[in-house]
Parts: sequence; structure tokens; C-alpha cells
Amino acid sequence: MNIPDPQIVLGTMDFGTRIASDHAFAVLDSFVAGGGVWLDTANCYSFWSDPSGVGGASERVIGAWLRARPGARDAVRIATKVRQNPLVPHSWPQSAEGLSARAVHDGVEASLERLGVDHVDLLWAHAEDRTVPLEETVGAFGELVAKGVALRVGAANHAAWRVERARSFARDQGVEPWTALQLRHSLVQPRPFAPVPEAGHRMLTAEDLDLARSEGLAVWSYSSLMWGSYVRADKPLPQTYDHPGNTRVLAVLDDVAGELSTTRNQVVLAWLMRQGIDPIVGASRAEQIEEALSARSVRLDDEHLARFAEAR
Repeated sequence: MNIPDPQIVLGTMDFGTRIASDHAFAVLDSFVAGGGVWLDTANCYSFWSDPSGVGGASERVIGAWLRARPGARDAVRIATKVRQNPLVPHSWPQSAEGLSARAVHDGVEASLERLGVDHVDLLWAHAEDRTVPLEETVGAFGELVAKGVALRVGAANHAAWRVERARSFARDQGVEPWTALQLRHSLVQPRPFAPVPEAGHRMLTAEDLDLARSEGLAVWSYSSLMWGSYVRADKPLPQTYDHPGNTRVLAVLDDVAGELSTTRNQVVLAWLMRQGIDPIVGASRAEQIEEALSARSVRLDDEHLARFAEAR
């Protein structure tokens, strides 16, 4: 498949929980006005912040915004995820829905109802579910594409070998394969082999990029801006990121941002897009998404990339 040029993706995880609907509407309006297209959500967002103990708030806010903005559905493409939504309030991961065929179909049906749409443009398997045969999950995703409920399907937080095996099963079954990967990635990296504390996060690896480039898969990155740590003194990088390589990388980041008269965040986003990665960016205010979208005009050349690589 032909992979389009990388784009800034609007992450909507906190919509309806930490970010009130009116602020979310302002961010969505600003994103579309700036030429943004992709919205990324999940059926489980954000059960950990919601008094109900289950997800769905983000999808409901997007659905309300679509109803309030005639023509908005034609202006955006929607990606959502199934796998992690608790079936019992305040019981996760014990009651997480999983990736059985029934769970996938039920999860998508509920997502479409919350969003108020008849299809999503991209459906993600949010994380692995090794209690279910991979063939079953692949078949369920393929059925949804065949029905037109999902136009494309992808895998988030999956090991590269599992994605390749899933694609092989899809070929055997004659169904649509996963054609996109979503993993955690940013300019700074944690110490080698140091686990990150966030449950379920899988870091992008060289194997993932090799698979994507050899098979023509899209790659999306989350936690692209490290929750504001590049620009906010009150949000320092996690302890696992405290090592000499990142100290050198951050020094180069300051130099490049100064040379290009741009912000740290914009250089990081440009660095990701230069590698063919679509960065997901969360925002609570319109000006934050405006800054992110401006990264599309930041041009990093090979010399900039080499300086970052040499600093590691």
C-alpha cells in the first residue's frame, strides 16, 4: 500500500475526563482549522480518570463534536481501539475486554454508537491478548473491514513478530491485514532495558521500523512529546530517562531549535515526521495544537539528523 506523508495526529485520550468538553471542542476546532485530519481515541479512554470506572468518555465527546459541527465527519478521519476497556467498573486488567471475536465486534459496535458514525477509518488492536488465538483476532478484524465498519486495521503495542504472524494469518484467511503500527517513541529514550512504569506501553524498536519499511506499514508514535517534559520545568523527564545520552541529545535539541527559530516540541515532531512516523499529540488548549501543527513547516536536513544520532 502507498503510505502518505506523515501527519500530526490529535490524541484525544483525556477528552471528557481531564479535559472538559468545551475545551476539547476548542482543540478539535483548532486542529481542523489548521488542516489536521486524524483523531486518535480508544474505547477505554479514560477509565482510570472517570468516576464510572469504564471508558467511553473520549468517544462520546468526539461524537458530540461531530453532531455540533455539520460537515466535520467529512473533514476528519477517526481511529479508535479495542482491547482494554473494563467490562466491570473499576476492575482492570481483570475485566479488560480482550481480543476475542465477540469482544472485538461488541467493542466496535459500542464505539460506533458513542461516536455516532457508521464506520471508523482505522481500528487498532490496543494491545496483545495472548489468551485468544491470534487467528481468531485477525479474522474478527478482517470481518469488520469486509463489512465496511473499519476501513483499515492496525496493531498498537504489539511485538513485530506478532504483527508479521498476524499478517500471515490474514493472507491465509483472505482478509484485510494489519497495515499500521502504533508504539511509544520520542527523541529521548529510556535507559537500555529499563522498563517504563506505564502499564502496557511498548517502545518502538528497530525491528518495528524494519517491518514497517519492508512491508509498507504506517507507523504512529504516542507519548511523542513526553507529556510536556521537553518544554515544562514542572514536568521533568521520568527517572528512567536520566542518562548521559539524553543529556547530549537535549543539548543538540536546544541548539537546533535555536538555529531554526522554533520550539523544542516542534523540532521533536519534525524529527519524528522526517523518519516517516506520524506523531500523536495531545492538547488541552487550542494554542498547543497550533504549535504542534506548525511543526509541519520545520525542515530538518540530514546534518540535523546526524547530530542527533551522534549524540546518543
